[in-house]
Amino acid sequence: MRKDHIIIKGAREHNLKNISLRIPKNRITVFTGVSGSGKSSLVFDTIAAESQRQLNETFPSFIRHRLPHYGQPEADELQNLSPAVIVDQKPIGGNARSTVGTATDIFTLLRLLFSRIGEPFIGYSDIFSFNHPNGMCPECDGLGQVSVLDTDLFFDTTKSLNGGAILFPTFAKGGWRFSRYACSNLFDPDKKLEDYTEEEWHNLLYADNIRLTDPLPCWPQSQKFYEGIVPRFKRSYLAKDSKAMTGKYKADFEKILTRGKCPSCKGSRLNEKVRSCRIGKYNIADCAAMEIPVLADFIATITDHRAVTMVKAIRERLQHMTDIGLHYLTLDRETGSLSGGESQRIKMVRHLGSSLSDMTYILDEPSIGLHPRDVHQLNQLLFQLRDKGNTVLVVEHDPDVIAVADHVVDMGPRAGTEGGRIVFEGTLEELQEADTLTGRYWSRKRTINDLPRPASGSISIKNAKLHNLRNVNVEIPTGVMTVVTGVAGSGKSSLVNGVLPKQVPTAVRISQSAITGSKRSHMATYTGIFDEIREMFARHNRVKAALFSSNSEGGCPVCKGVGEITLDLAFMDPITTICEECGGKRYKAETLQYRYNGKNIYETIRQTVSEAIPFFASSPAISGMLERLADVGLGYLTLGQPLSTLSGGERQRIKLAMRLEDAANQVFVMDEPTTGLHMSDVERLLGIFRRIVDRGNTLIVVEHNLDIVSQADHIIDMGPGAGRDGGTIVFQGTPAQLLTHPGSQTGRFLRAYIG
Repeated sequence: MRKDHIIIKGAREHNLKNISLRIPKNRITVFTGVSGSGKSSLVFDTIAAESQRQLNETFPSFIRHRLPHYGQPEADELQNLSPAVIVDQKPIGGNARSTVGTATDIFTLLRLLFSRIGEPFIGYSDIFSFNHPNGMCPECDGLGQVSVLDTDLFFDTTKSLNGGAILFPTFAKGGWRFSRYACSNLFDPDKKLEDYTEEEWHNLLYADNIRLTDPLPCWPQSQKFYEGIVPRFKRSYLAKDSKAMTGKYKADFEKILTRGKCPSCKGSRLNEKVRSCRIGKYNIADCAAMEIPVLADFIATITDHRAVTMVKAIRERLQHMTDIGLHYLTLDRETGSLSGGESQRIKMVRHLGSSLSDMTYILDEPSIGLHPRDVHQLNQLLFQLRDKGNTVLVVEHDPDVIAVADHVVDMGPRAGTEGGRIVFEGTLEELQEADTLTGRYWSRKRTINDLPRPASGSISIKNAKLHNLRNVNVEIPTGVMTVVTGVAGSGKSSLVNGVLPKQVPTAVRISQSAITGSKRSHMATYTGIFDEIREMFARHNRVKAALFSSNSEGGCPVCKGVGEITLDLAFMDPITTICEECGGKRYKAETLQYRYNGKNIYETIRQTVSEAIPFFASSPAISGMLERLADVGLGYLTLGQPLSTLSGGERQRIKLAMRLEDAANQVFVMDEPTTGLHMSDVERLLGIFRRIVDRGNTLIVVEHNLDIVSQADHIIDMGPGAGRDGGTIVFQGTPAQLLTHPGSQTGRFLRAYIG
């Protein structure tokens, strides 16, 4: 039997309609289709899950018990699978100690380099780790940051000590610590703090272990030394073993504490001994703070024969970072601050230097967060993975990624229950002629907005310096749609998500942050309409609303309202079965007897959004929310759709729908709202944007998608490059003006898009 195709027969996971297909191995196959069409169900929940499950079965039971458990997907047969490497959009795991350097192992190589040729010699590679007791800064424990007391929020300087100048409860008047300051006789307790001399202010805040010569009679006799508020606060609350900040005064601590650079290590995380070891004029902390190209230039100057292999390995990894469009990052950047697209590309760096072949690499929209300029670099990486003898499966909407596919699988024809079928298989040339949503949108005529709206005013930003912004001055027009563009790392997010909110704190922001919820959460609970639905059932049937919650009195007693019974078999895959008592409905029989408009609560939330709009016509609160969900293209989802089953594009549009009330004269800020959207969905999204602006609102969108950029009223292009090469305004104006601008990367790709 030939092994040159992955063969799937009878796949039925989620909304897949018993599909069968053959995927060529050692090729790049791109899966397209609208959000919810079944792409992820096929690629991740069927192919990837089965590949991982079978691989895990080859390990001893002791190891299997400690690996993720994958259930067997709903399919008749899967043949010729290879071990799968999944590169998804989930944030890189880890805590505040995880950095770009540790995640890519480049910092590990640097530690080895400094331990071999750094001068003076201070020890082996472990000592150069900020996670090792011998290497970490003792003040911040290797975190680079410490909690800093904001004295401006600790005091009301218009008052005296006796008048209530100390605002923090445990130091305030009436507290047992208060007498140490009011009775010290170092200052007048009835004098306003704003009138203190420099010496008095120093004594109140910073004096430490002073033996008082003439305290007032109310001074505690058991105390021999005076201690200022700052050292006392540090010792009481900021010590390593203090648990006070999670106690009853947690909210008060949050008001007065800020996170700042550790004063001892200046944020480098490493102690003084480690920082004393240098190669040339740089220590390892200096190297971690350099942008990738600067670090690469420095590493290239090292000629010591003892470092040849280490230098080669570091330069290769740094080149991979550049190739993947992350040249603007530094190794000391915390992984928690990376976007989903950046996290995904960081994971790819690990695999680019691998010599493994005959693997299956599965990537989930790797173009997310990438400017069109950087998508070309991404495509080169896909070629590298394929040409090493691997199979590359990509779920993607970006036309520039689809264009490099050896094979295309288009899912559809629509989403949800209307999807789950293969509507096209073949080459790109054949797709362009296909009568599918993807084929039709691929072949459509592309235009720009040549009638931009006039602005009603402007939001003025002066001398913005956050992160890499270089004294940016910009006027953002109001009453129009402004798209902020530029390569990744050019300063777009710093300007729009960092500086702008301080100028316009009332702005409505729709970010890329994930929707949170338990496995019991569904769309109706997340959007808030389920409370009203339960109240309607309760009023109509004259019973308690709690009876219509599967998490409360109405839940099935056997499965506790989950609808499933999961049996954990330790080292084997857990077995999940539909609850026999409720048949997966989650509710007990008594609850299902009560009806509203002819349906019980289970039947009600089984309706799609489109079906439920007329059903709830009598409730403007419910029908209004449902109409907004339908407006953003989610009419096919059921009200009880679990949040865990939603695609990235669906989650993004739910958040948008929740903000689409009939607001006027508001500022809306959206961060890459086309994330996860098919070309046809982007067209629908543009219609919503036009309605938002037509109501008199201001819309500011950070976006790379050229369908959106081309339809802007106003464009602000950041750059020209990323990191230290960015942070300036390259262009401001209309799409038509951008087409003729010689210095704009975005303009160059917009010309190609139109042309």
